[in-house]
Amino acid sequence: MSKEFGRGATILKSGNSCEFYTGDWKVQYPDHLKDKCKNCMMCVPYCPEDCIKQKDGILDKIDLDYCKGCGICANVCPFNAIEMKHKDE
Repeated sequence: MSKEFGRGATILKSGNSCEFYTGDWKVQYPDHLKDKCKNCMMCVPYCPEDCIKQKDGILDKIDLDYCKGCGICANVCPFNAIEMKHKDE
């Protein structure tokens, strides 16, 4: 009987969130404060889901469709240019 069912809830590879919209899991989200941002890009390599997009050395956007709201980007930003806000705000 178990052969009739798929693997279910099995993560077969890392970094697979780009295959699924996971952004609605979060209870908080990063808000990019452009006036404080110095485009140091410290946040980019720390994002575990590659949600922070840059274009020509300038932080372009944070893709909230895939961001899980972990807050790592806000914690590593030396200029406090990313602020975590609750989803209800």
